[in-house]
Amino acid sequence: MNRKIKVESPLVILHGDEMAQVAFESILDTFVTSQLDIDLVEVDLTAENRLVTNGQAVIDAIEALKRFGVGVKNAGMTVNRAQLGELLAAHPELDGAALHPLATKSPNGAIRKGIGGNITREDIQFRNLQFNRPGWVGRDIEVDTMATGGSKDSYNELSRATGIVKLMFVGSSGDPVELHRREVKKGDPWLLATNDIDEIKAWAHRFFQRAIDEKRDIYLGLKDTVIAGYDGVMRAAIEGIFDQHYRAQVEALGLAYHYELIDAQAARIVANPPQRALWGVPDNTTGRKLYKLVEQLKVHGIPTRKSHVSLSRMSAGGGDQYGSYNAPAAEDGILKVIVDGDEKHARHVKQGDPILLMSNDHEAIKDWVTQVFRDASRKQKEVYFGLKREYMDYDEVFSTVITDVRRELAQADTPPPSFMIMRPSSQLIKMITDPPRNALYPAQNLDGDIFSDISAALGGSLATASSIIESKSGTMLFEAPHGTAHDLYLKYLESDGQEAHFNSSALIYAVANALETLGERESNEALIDYSQRLKTALIDTVDDGVITGDLKGKTTNPDAETVVDMQGFLKAVETRLSI
Repeated sequence: MNRKIKVESPLVILHGDEMAQVAFESILDTFVTSQLDIDLVEVDLTAENRLVTNGQAVIDAIEALKRFGVGVKNAGMTVNRAQLGELLAAHPELDGAALHPLATKSPNGAIRKGIGGNITREDIQFRNLQFNRPGWVGRDIEVDTMATGGSKDSYNELSRATGIVKLMFVGSSGDPVELHRREVKKGDPWLLATNDIDEIKAWAHRFFQRAIDEKRDIYLGLKDTVIAGYDGVMRAAIEGIFDQHYRAQVEALGLAYHYELIDAQAARIVANPPQRALWGVPDNTTGRKLYKLVEQLKVHGIPTRKSHVSLSRMSAGGGDQYGSYNAPAAEDGILKVIVDGDEKHARHVKQGDPILLMSNDHEAIKDWVTQVFRDASRKQKEVYFGLKREYMDYDEVFSTVITDVRRELAQADTPPPSFMIMRPSSQLIKMITDPPRNALYPAQNLDGDIFSDISAALGGSLATASSIIESKSGTMLFEAPHGTAHDLYLKYLESDGQEAHFNSSALIYAVANALETLGERESNEALIDYSQRLKTALIDTVDDGVITGDLKGKTTNPDAETVVDMQGFLKAVETRLSI
């Protein structure tokens, strides 16, 4: 009888939803509780429990991670309006109007902010996976973006002192109304952006008419789930125009209309592009990046991927768009930004104009840059930053921090790795069309989402990447970058559990990473050895051609592939682990 490995430190387990949770429970049974004598601190982060506890489950998760230091997080649902309605109907005791934002929004940002963590995302280094590159050269795809508004026409600056930023609105009453306030410290960047709702609608008319005239399939990409009061307002206006004026024409011509989150759309552009399409990206900073990328792809295509890509996403401050105030203007009026009593900026807005006020934390930026350089040095990677310094004071702070961190490292006799600062569009183009051998690409929140989805698509699947959230205090949270696999879960339910298809590679790898970290922290050689053997068993399984359906045809020897379901894959990894 095999003895279980004794683990002194508890491991935090954050449960999620749908098919990912079915897989997670099997992984914990097969590779954790049956093999280790370990205390699991489990928190139910399902969408339903977040709702029922009015967000307390998210707070519990943050406190558990801060207390115990190492955890594994599974994917969880972010409910849409229909799903929220269904959950509220199932729990009539809840008052939907009194819910805390943590009860219904994605818990990811709150957890990252709560533990002060930044994300590093890398491909799992499978030896036999290959990306089936689409023929990109000369492909007939165009990207259309708004020329004005948004971040391009924002007012942004660095705070000259510690104080309070207030967003004030003066409407028909003539009385100032405070919409939002937040604390900023000296050196913190902040930015106010608005978009004209009439210009958004005019762009939508031009965009859809162009697609019809040129007979192109239509793709629209925004981040409405996270920036509902800004991107969500734009989406509603644009799709309202489409439904009222263009849907019938588009369908009569046999053209297709697709809406996806901008990060998923960007991955589709690169890895699975249609033959002929018009891509609408209203946000002009993202739109220009993707426009320039597509123009480069038409000329150079996508090279053979000879190395794995690493990304570092700045999120510890909870800043940028993901920590913004965003909402449509309630009426016509004047928007003002007041910092400690001084009016810094004012502009007219109309009823319905989307408004976004965002900022970031100078110290959180410094912690992130330090982590970037530390990780790159440890893994001997070159670093490629993307900053829009020519007209963005907001981005200039990142450049200053990079210089400060380099100086501090040099004074500590720790030379930083080789690095470059380039425009964000050049950073994205380099990652895809001219990738160096061993590089790390740091990016702010929204770009980080876009870059990581592109990287995952180039790597074969979101299930073949690892994601690590690390805080300055040493808290480590390991997770799979994929979602809950809703479609697969529906098939699982319809088949009464007989049809279980899911690639559990990323979850297995996350568990192995967490166990390895625990082993290193308590100098537990048996646990370190076990975690490393688990990673090897996972990689050997795929290397032997035993794969799940999402990787079919993506190995270097498709004829030797054996496609198995979720349980078959877990069994194959377990078999190799025991050898």
